[in-house]
Amino acid sequence: MKALPELLETGVRDALRHLYGPDASEQEITLQSTRKEFEGEFTVVTFPLTRLAKKKPEVIAEEIGARLKETLEEVKDFNVIKGFLNLVIADRYWMDFLLQSGVREGFGHVAGGKDKVVVEFASPNTNKPLHLGHIRNILLGWSTSKLLEATGHDVVRVQIINNRGIAICKSMLAWQRYGNGAVPEKAGVKADHFVGDYYIKFEQHFQEEYKAWQKSDEAAAILEEKNKKDLSPADFWKGYKNTYFNENSDLGRAAKEMLLRWEDGEPETVALWNRMNDWVYEGFDETYERLGVSFDKNYYESETYLLGKDMIDAGLDKGVFYRKEDGSVFVDLTDAKLDQKAILRADGTSLYITQDLGTARLRYDDFGAKRMVYTVGDEQNYHFQVLFEILKRLEEPYADGLFHLSYGMVDLPTGRMKSREGTVVDADDLMDEVIQEAYQSSLERESTSELSDTERREIIQKIGMAALKFQIIKVGPQKRMIFDPKESVDLQGQTGPYVQNAYVRTRAVWRKAGQRDLSQAAGYTQLEPAERELISLLYAYPGLLNDAAANYDPSMVAMYCYELAKNLHKFWHDVSILGADTEAAVAFRLYLCQAVGNVLKSGMGILGIEMPERM
Repeated sequence: MKALPELLETGVRDALRHLYGPDASEQEITLQSTRKEFEGEFTVVTFPLTRLAKKKPEVIAEEIGARLKETLEEVKDFNVIKGFLNLVIADRYWMDFLLQSGVREGFGHVAGGKDKVVVEFASPNTNKPLHLGHIRNILLGWSTSKLLEATGHDVVRVQIINNRGIAICKSMLAWQRYGNGAVPEKAGVKADHFVGDYYIKFEQHFQEEYKAWQKSDEAAAILEEKNKKDLSPADFWKGYKNTYFNENSDLGRAAKEMLLRWEDGEPETVALWNRMNDWVYEGFDETYERLGVSFDKNYYESETYLLGKDMIDAGLDKGVFYRKEDGSVFVDLTDAKLDQKAILRADGTSLYITQDLGTARLRYDDFGAKRMVYTVGDEQNYHFQVLFEILKRLEEPYADGLFHLSYGMVDLPTGRMKSREGTVVDADDLMDEVIQEAYQSSLERESTSELSDTERREIIQKIGMAALKFQIIKVGPQKRMIFDPKESVDLQGQTGPYVQNAYVRTRAVWRKAGQRDLSQAAGYTQLEPAERELISLLYAYPGLLNDAAANYDPSMVAMYCYELAKNLHKFWHDVSILGADTEAAVAFRLYLCQAVGNVLKSGMGILGIEMPERM
């Protein structure tokens, strides 16, 4: 079948040529989806044609509409709203589309052939378990990778694990001092939570040390000497905390000494570092498995933090960078409306930007991908502007294919989270809570009462994870959001379970239908309004996937699935399926249910959501 946009655009050009002369076909055509409050599926905007036709937009629309209705069998009717020509597509086109393409499994997906894309997401620190913020990162990165895959791209999924630095040393030091040889298995604590508890324990002991020190003569002298703004002691000490850690704290000194020993490769420190990181990796893997995500390659900061220095030397030779008198290296990006950015310290040690330069080159060497997507929170927007600009100036072959998939923070109804104070909502705890909400919601329904306990648990697991994933992914990436576990499982709301329920209905009607002669569907002749709406939505699915992939925005897929589910529920209410007047209508509507179910399963699968057969 010829695609409608192409067919209609050709028809409009022919109409322009017929109505307004041979040169009219060069005019640009504006074709868009018809707004829901008007009849029709496609709209031609005629305002840009007034100079050509020397007529009012409404008159032009009437003339083109009449010509299209006369020459295109696919155009059943039209209506004009000011300068907008709304085209009503013939039932026969929608019916043929459904029976020839719409019911095909895999409809809307492209089977490869496009460029390779590296998608980075997760990228956690090994001093604490994954939390709610990581969940948004992971779900956004994973669904974006699946979206790119569905539209024909060769996708490589990676993460860079931040497994070195002072934060990790804090957990290590706390375990050494306060752990008494404890291990996760004997403590009965998930391994990454076990390590995270010691990060919190370090902070607790540090705060105690800090409060005690503030009463010392040394602290009194510092307060008198440095408090030039006459702040209250409490406000001054709040701002002095980092300085205290670096200059006065016994715990801070011990943690920094441990970091130096690690950098020097001292065997005992490295052995402890390996042991505690292995605990965290074990815990991360369990969480990733529950979330249904995986990676093609892990990069580790301990192996990449020295990368980039060769690129800096090359950049100095090219004049991209310059060296200051103290030996530090900078890049001047003021002409790109950025600033002068340090990329190497005076002592020759790396900064994050140094590492990221090297890691980008390493990924290109590993996979040859000229497109890379970085899923990182919006607090790093400036960092990635700088990184991408530097890579362009270094003339890296992949520099024009870099994209920062920036996203806003996730809050709970109770407010923000703080890692060091132990007020973060761990990813595992949040999954447990949403699944429990799904279980409580299921107690109100009898539809799974005939299933075994195992089957019921599997369904509740799918419903809970759908609630979590959909609630987070449906929000556009750049928006800050509040996640409410109770709201996420509402079967009547804009939720994952609501969409799942639509899919379950499509499966239930097929089970109830039994053996039918579906060949009679070709004899169905007239669509109901609810059927037209569903089929036109199905028709839009491939284009929706392409638009969402181009914008790196899986929320578009989530909202499409919701709209499709909402229209399926309306169709279910308005139209009899198995009790239709003719066998042709029964067969056609069964095919329509099958097509809707296939697309719901496909779209939700892109979001990492499994669809249950029953609810």
